[in-house]
Amino acid sequence: MVTFLPFPGFRPALAAGEQIGDRVSPPYDVIGEAYLRELQSNANNIANLTLKRDADGRYLGARAELDRMASDGSLEQDGDSFYLYEQTFEDHGAPKMRRGIVGILKTEEYCAGNVIPHEETFSKVKEDRLNLLRDMEAHLESIFCVHEGLSDGLNCAIAAAAKLLYRHVDGQNVEHRFYRIADEAVAKRISDEFADRKVLIADGHHRYETALNYSKENPWDRKKGFVLATLVSAGDGGLVVWPTHRLVDSPGTSEGEAIASMSESMEVRDAGAEELRDMPGDWMFGMIFRSGRRMLARLPGGEGLWGLDTYVAQELVIKKAYGYGEGDASVSYDAELDSVERSMGEGGHDLAIVLRDPSLKAIWDLSMAGMRMPKKTTFFFPKIWSGFAIYRMS
Repeated sequence: MVTFLPFPGFRPALAAGEQIGDRVSPPYDVIGEAYLRELQSNANNIANLTLKRDADGRYLGARAELDRMASDGSLEQDGDSFYLYEQTFEDHGAPKMRRGIVGILKTEEYCAGNVIPHEETFSKVKEDRLNLLRDMEAHLESIFCVHEGLSDGLNCAIAAAAKLLYRHVDGQNVEHRFYRIADEAVAKRISDEFADRKVLIADGHHRYETALNYSKENPWDRKKGFVLATLVSAGDGGLVVWPTHRLVDSPGTSEGEAIASMSESMEVRDAGAEELRDMPGDWMFGMIFRSGRRMLARLPGGEGLWGLDTYVAQELVIKKAYGYGEGDASVSYDAELDSVERSMGEGGHDLAIVLRDPSLKAIWDLSMAGMRMPKKTTFFFPKIWSGFAIYRMS
């Protein structure tokens, strides 16, 4: 079972002439430098809290800003509430809508079997986010989890109880709608149904693990044992998962040497541009070399993680052929295939590994079997934005 509860959210109180878009932002780890400067030009934007470090890497200056926003009326506090978060968007031209319930999720060890990870994490990222939690004593951004679904009756009750607070259309033409669910009876039904569920972390492994470590530092404080979370049904028609393609820079390994190494362990063959995009049959992933050569690769008979394209690419290409470990700075990531092809056309990297769209069923099945996929296996689109509601723990 999981413990998922309503909370007294702090959220933007918009002044005359102010829009919710002035206050919210994408999650901290997908904001470029130019966009960050634009967001932080508004003193009350959430990015001034999530990404404004002090010179020593701490966040005490940002904490002062949060306290100021809560005291000067820039933020208002609700009573205990869940929130409904809808995002309407297009995925490769197809219209989609995704709905999630926002609340606070009790943190617990993965071995308890209720909160399930699907990817490995980077330790340096967790150090920074732990400093943020220590200084802010607030969850400013939501993790994103997938659950097994709620009853039809409860979904109808949620829709009836939800009151629209904010609407924003972002630069990717994603429409965000954020509602409050204040009805105590509906809130209790939500918590009761989730008590019989497991949840899979879709996005936010670093933040979840950081929140768990933070709760261990504060075992006497119940409020600090929860993390802000948005929970989406596995059957939601807007649950879109993109692959995260790999870009490799390796001046010390020639194309021929890399291909020879791969050929020892996998089946590889040349391919055209369209064939690489379509990924026919059981070919696991494609490759684009700096020379422009394109190839397909597969590992026949792979089971478990060896049947997963990102794992095979990590073990037999990145590690074996190029000699890089996980998290090496010479390996970067891009979820947009057009961007990958443009970068390779400009000679930007030695190799691009082009992956298939991940299967949510495969992610769920492998994760429930206790297997963790390589870092950045998935890119859930669109991202859960930050700043609509904050969970303060002090």
